[in-house]
Amino acid sequence: MCEANAYIIKDGEEKLIMESVDTLRPEKDGIYLLDIFGGQRTIKARIKELNLVDHRILLEEE
Repeated sequence: MCEANAYIIKDGEEKLIMESVDTLRPEKDGIYLLDIFGGQRTIKARIKELNLVDHRILLEEE
């Protein structure tokens, strides 16, 4: 499986915000995330790191 878990750095700590992310798309209002179950959200953040081998998405609050 190729999906990843998305984390956001908040107050210096990583917090899991979504599991099984299939689609990540930068948009005008932030980062759009869609999981394999159809769950979706847009986060006001920027991409800090994508680690595809470890299936991790790391975002930073804006």
